[in-house]
Amino acid sequence: MEYGLLGKVLGHSYSPMIHSYFGNYDYCLCEKEPEELDAFFAEGDFKGLNVTIPYKTQVIKYLSELSETAQKIGSVNTIVRREDGSLFGDNTDYGGLVYTIRRSGIFVKNKKALVLGSGGASLTAQSVLKDMGAKSVTVISRSGPDNYENLERHADAEIIVNTTPVGMFPDNMNSPVDLKKFPRLYGVVDIIANPSKTALLMQAEKLGIKHAGGLPMLVAQAAYAAEKFCGRKIYDGEIEKVLKNISKSTKNIVLIGMPGCGKTTVGRRLSKILGREFIDLDAAIVEKAGKTIAEIFANEGEEEFRRIETECAADAGKKSGVVISTGGGIVTRERNYDLLRQNGTIIFINRPTAQLATRGRPISAAQGLEKLADERMPLYKKWASVTVENIGVSSTAGLIISFLHLKKNK
Repeated sequence: MEYGLLGKVLGHSYSPMIHSYFGNYDYCLCEKEPEELDAFFAEGDFKGLNVTIPYKTQVIKYLSELSETAQKIGSVNTIVRREDGSLFGDNTDYGGLVYTIRRSGIFVKNKKALVLGSGGASLTAQSVLKDMGAKSVTVISRSGPDNYENLERHADAEIIVNTTPVGMFPDNMNSPVDLKKFPRLYGVVDIIANPSKTALLMQAEKLGIKHAGGLPMLVAQAAYAAEKFCGRKIYDGEIEKVLKNISKSTKNIVLIGMPGCGKTTVGRRLSKILGREFIDLDAAIVEKAGKTIAEIFANEGEEEFRRIETECAADAGKKSGVVISTGGGIVTRERNYDLLRQNGTIIFINRPTAQLATRGRPISAAQGLEKLADERMPLYKKWASVTVENIGVSSTAGLIISFLHLKKNK
């Protein structure tokens, strides 16, 4: 192994993809339990490592020397093997977080900041906020003097940085705090990169609070680590280019629209053209329930169908880089919006009502398409980032690819 990422659970990691842009080297995921670290460092022949949760402080004892930044913070996320075989530790998370905060337009100076979490990433965030001029920096932990049970003491917080794994894949949609408790809140940073929009960030967005996710930090810190791995300077323009590519390739394409508008056929075509997994939520519902949609409606009713639909939307929405075709009524439950948007771009496929089929569609047949269209059309438009007209399967798929600036699979 040349280079890699050391952590405990890494199935969610984008790091191999990111490093493939920055250098021509092998990059592997190294999942290790705490008791395996001694042997890993004693026997390892790696040239360099990145380190993630929960080992950013634990690895220090294996290193011969630390950079000034890593020594100051007490946390390491980048390790380089020197020519004499000794291991040098650095903290490129520091630069990655600075890059993210500056990029977001969040101004830290003279503001009261809270850091959620007390691990290695918290140490980095505390150092960054202090160096950027925060008026005060308070750590919120589960058992410390400032904890989640006495947050009212900090209702005047203006900046919040989440360094906990709460809300990270696969435990999506959980949030460490309710932002409504902080009426003076100005900026929120969540260092989680997957999902791209955590529940914390989606609440910040709804409240009109400036916010930034973890993907810019992940890409920037990887760039600074790659500089040490490869011995070359990586400039901001290259970081932004890689960030754009990673964002596009990991975002789901979520198709919404009236029953019979072509979501499934267009979705399958997109899946084939882009080389992405295709998920048909209606098919997922049938598989989960063990019966057809018509049977669910006949035996349990629409409410049970919607419950199963939301469960399937939650499962699909956690994924990255897939194409998801939804049922026509997905928009009737507000919760589904966040489930699908956390990692996705929502596309509304429009088609004239006269061209929509009702066969095999219980609600369309029972209520009539005109009534359904009146009820749902405003919701489709509200949910969608992009609206496309169905002008044929291939042409519509092409429009979506063009709108999202995606590259076809070779």
